[in-house]
Amino acid sequence: MSSTYQPDLAPLADNLFISALVAFLPLATIFVTLGVLRWKAHWAGLTALAVSFVIAITAYGMPAHLAGLAATQGAVFGIFPIMWIVIAAIWFYEITVRSGRFQDLRALIDRLSDDPRVQAILIAFCFGGMLEALAGFGAPLAITGVMLLTIGFSRMRAAVSVMVANTAPVAFGAVATPIITAGALSGIDYQHIGAIVGRQTPILSVFIPLFLCILVDGKRGLKECWPIAFVIGLVFSLTKFVFSNYISVELTDIAAALMGVAATVIMLRVWKPKGTEEARERLFVERLKEDQEAGTQDIAGAETVAQETEERELTAGRTFMALFPYLLVLVVFSLAELCDPVKHFLKSTDVTIHWPGSDGHILTADGKVSGATIFEFTWLSSPGTLLIISGFIVAAVYRVSLKVLGQAYWENLVKMKFSILTVASVVALAYVMNQSGQTITMGTWIAGVGAAFAFFAPILGWLGTAVTGSDTSANALFSTLQQTAAVKANVDPALMVASNTSGGVVGKLVSPQNLTIVATAVGLVGRESEILRKVVLWSVGLLIALSIINGLQATVLSWMIP
Repeated sequence: MSSTYQPDLAPLADNLFISALVAFLPLATIFVTLGVLRWKAHWAGLTALAVSFVIAITAYGMPAHLAGLAATQGAVFGIFPIMWIVIAAIWFYEITVRSGRFQDLRALIDRLSDDPRVQAILIAFCFGGMLEALAGFGAPLAITGVMLLTIGFSRMRAAVSVMVANTAPVAFGAVATPIITAGALSGIDYQHIGAIVGRQTPILSVFIPLFLCILVDGKRGLKECWPIAFVIGLVFSLTKFVFSNYISVELTDIAAALMGVAATVIMLRVWKPKGTEEARERLFVERLKEDQEAGTQDIAGAETVAQETEERELTAGRTFMALFPYLLVLVVFSLAELCDPVKHFLKSTDVTIHWPGSDGHILTADGKVSGATIFEFTWLSSPGTLLIISGFIVAAVYRVSLKVLGQAYWENLVKMKFSILTVASVVALAYVMNQSGQTITMGTWIAGVGAAFAFFAPILGWLGTAVTGSDTSANALFSTLQQTAAVKANVDPALMVASNTSGGVVGKLVSPQNLTIVATAVGLVGRESEILRKVVLWSVGLLIALSIINGLQATVLSWMIP
């Protein structure tokens, strides 16, 4: 038994194309079992994991014990921090529901605008963007998904809406972590990468609120609400451009989300959407039919959706208390990410674990010791832990008992058992594919298209995020590959590295990990395949648009690049 394993980029007949086709089989298994055969997500994930395991051993020659250790490390990462964050996010939200305070928040949202199309933009696009800026890791999907559910959206419509809305802020999410990662690995100034991303993703962000109008209420929603959707999208995008290029890459999403909310408030003072009551009625009927077909309420507190909001005076005190949980989250996460003393303290508590049995025994394709076998146990600095801390503070202010808190958490844990299994298996799949060399094989083949590489570069980011569920991980996988391929193709390396981040943004739409998170949040466990079929064309369409933008920026629109 060899003491180390180094992946071969073309292990099958020394042919990169054939090897890439075989390496793609685990992903194909996911997409076919979910999108075509309509399997339960956990069975699809486990089957794809098994396929990747077999390919790693038989095609790539990876020792079985190292493949098993890679899967184990991935499964642990899927549980902590990913599902730790998701469970905490849903639990945090349910505190507001069980305390009765969410009715005040609902009344506040209705007072700002009772139009469901506008509410979807406010919650999924603006507030979701703010959460993505601070937390990431699926927390925005979970929180905004259940918020839309509770104000009257059907489960499927809520899931699809938040998935599409979440594409806007991902590149600069978690205080620009994906971009900082790309800069660290490529050696290119991350501020420069962020500036380029800020000249790509805002082009798409302009249209996301318009797409939300369609997703919520079809062509009629677009016809009746396009002015405010366009204004919010334009303000959000211009803010992203200005901040990413001239002020702060790290604060880009926070500023864009806040300016989006401000634009909404100002716009609603001078303009009102048409057809609000009819749109509310259509959503109410759809939700009622869905609940009747389901026969049960899957989300704690969701039964309040069908009830009329209690008529009561929305005083300044009630308004503050309704907003308090979310203001607290913003404060806690801002301190954790932007206040250096707090940030350094939290990071100092992280525990670095060199994965037993595999650390130092797995090499990268170029023969260096892989850093992928190092596991960071972020027990205190994790967004999940910060949400738990925030939840206890909110519970104390709202006077929610520890018994109720424990009961809510346990009920979520039981309810989400298959979701935990799904995410664990999918992330295990990603680790096996990454450490065996399957992912880099696919990436290397895509990078070998020559002069046309600029048009295909975003596909690498899309692929990486689809596999891992994280734009940061996609950059960790492919940033240096993008840089090397760009030099060979005689195009701007910074542009190609940036395009990896931009492509990863739309890859989140088809990531099994994110599909499971949103399905769990809105009570659609086992119906991930339906969500995938509804979002896959959006993902592909946005990817094609990004690829065209990137290709043009590398050629005739080079003046757009700083």
